[in-house]
Amino acid sequence: MKNLFYNLKGDLFGGITAGIVALPLALAFGVSSGMGPSAGLYGAIFIGFFASLFGGTNTQISGPTAPMTAVSMIIVASIVANNDGNLEKALPAILTVFLLAGVIQVGLGVLGLGEYIKYIPYPVVSGFMTAIGVIILITQILPALGYYPREDMKYVNKFKPQAEELILENILKEEAEEGILVLEDFKETIERAEKISDQDIMEESKTLAAREASGVMGALRVLPNAMRNINWLELILTLSTILIIYGFKRITTAIPSTLVALLIVSGIAYGSGIEYRPIEKIPSGLPIPNLGIFTNFNLEAITPYLFTAFTLALLGAIDSLLTSVVADNMTKTKHEPNKELVGQGIGNSIAAVFGGIPGAGATIRTVVNISSGGKTKLSGMFAAILLLVILLAMGPIASQIPAAVLAGILITVGIGVMDYKGLKAIPSLPKDLKVGPLKLSSEVMVMLIVLVLSTLWNLVYAVGIGLIIASLMFMKKMGDLTAERSNVKTLSKEKAWADEDNFPKELLEKVFIKHIKGPLFFGSTNDFQQLAKQIPNSASTVIIRMGRMHYMDQSGLYAMEDVLVDLKKENINVLLVNVLKQPRYMMERIDIIPDLIPKEHIFKSFDDCIAFIKNNNNNNI
Repeated sequence: MKNLFYNLKGDLFGGITAGIVALPLALAFGVSSGMGPSAGLYGAIFIGFFASLFGGTNTQISGPTAPMTAVSMIIVASIVANNDGNLEKALPAILTVFLLAGVIQVGLGVLGLGEYIKYIPYPVVSGFMTAIGVIILITQILPALGYYPREDMKYVNKFKPQAEELILENILKEEAEEGILVLEDFKETIERAEKISDQDIMEESKTLAAREASGVMGALRVLPNAMRNINWLELILTLSTILIIYGFKRITTAIPSTLVALLIVSGIAYGSGIEYRPIEKIPSGLPIPNLGIFTNFNLEAITPYLFTAFTLALLGAIDSLLTSVVADNMTKTKHEPNKELVGQGIGNSIAAVFGGIPGAGATIRTVVNISSGGKTKLSGMFAAILLLVILLAMGPIASQIPAAVLAGILITVGIGVMDYKGLKAIPSLPKDLKVGPLKLSSEVMVMLIVLVLSTLWNLVYAVGIGLIIASLMFMKKMGDLTAERSNVKTLSKEKAWADEDNFPKELLEKVFIKHIKGPLFFGSTNDFQQLAKQIPNSASTVIIRMGRMHYMDQSGLYAMEDVLVDLKKENINVLLVNVLKQPRYMMERIDIIPDLIPKEHIFKSFDDCIAFIKNNNNNNI
């Protein structure tokens, strides 16, 4: 207990300050996700509290973040679209996917996979983060202009034929489920169709219009309509918010500029009595668990989103552990990555049960916490408690915040989250990839592929494709490097090592020395198998020096076996020098040692090998 409360005053101040910073962002991310501001608050409360309690980074402040919200937004939009545009109906499936992501994070931590998250290639992360910024910027253009496709009747009316077709299709599906044969009893279909009101058709048309205008491509499609129907009041509120956020930072950074902008612009808008569009109503009272996750569980409904849930879990893990590294650098401590993943998973799981959006470790909020005196887990828990108090005491007041203010906050988040360091490095990175007549940087190509696919197609699949391409390029580079260092791509004589200068001249024609200077893995096996072509006809013995080959995978193992079998057929003796632990273990597993290479043909040093050759020279060894 003493260890936990030794810095109570600092933790309290750090937590309160971080909670104040988190408030406007939680509301904004909730709105951006499509689940409303309350979902953002619930996420910040439950993830913030439980990730701090169970996590492995003492000073980390967790909650909804831009990357997690961007992926959540896609999940919400997709599941809502499959449920007739009804969020209430889609909510159990949405929260089940979020819950599953949290459970996967716990699993990653329990299995000890937190140590491997650091191997995600930087170009993939860079392209993804920049895409997040672009997505947020483009999708917030419409609310910044005060344009909402559902309210543009001219636009909505275009979807009436499609709405009527969809309604009729749903009627026919209902009748099929009830066993009614439509062609034998068409009157039943007519009677049901007559019960459909103009209001029902209009609601379906609005849903279709909103779906068509969702995401980056949707926002760009309706942008001309938005430009013709600008709500100047909403635009002024958005621009005022952005100006205050950036302008107040020049005055002081002691007070969060997002909070200042939220209070000033919302206060002026509310106090002046102007007619603006407020955010959705925030429910008062304690958050209530959504038991529909368990009572209405439908595996078929969430099966298409299993990969998305895994990606969400992986993204949250990356986001959190990167923030943990920042915290380590500031506090001179060392986080526990696997414990942190367990904490994040528990927080996301509980948040999902209570209707919150997923989150992760938040860098800015964590930095604010540390700078304000936070040192223990209590600081993150205090931040979450503060948000709960604000929810209970000020829910109705917070419901009066203009939607345009949150759009302005999100625009600044979008600008800030982009990876400018990676973008600036594009001209200076080496052009190591040849595509036809063009020479490109492989790092830049991966980043741009992830950026473009994430922005215009699908965030989740873009990351997967980026990882695959980056991995293939890495393997190609490693294979080429190993081949180049080991001289397996040329038939020229290899350069002798220092201890080979005194090699007996009478044996030069009979003995061929081969150096392997890197891992023998599936990326380099093809070149290694060309070894036989390098051996001169006069050679009766091959020495393979393996002291610099630290690793051999299964592909490399079988390539080695094939080469040794071929050499044996040619009656060429093979001697191995300095075989390291892992390659030797692999060769012993499939009996290369001793079936193809007797143990007496394996030597610890090159000198021992030479002595053996001299002693057995008369026997043609």
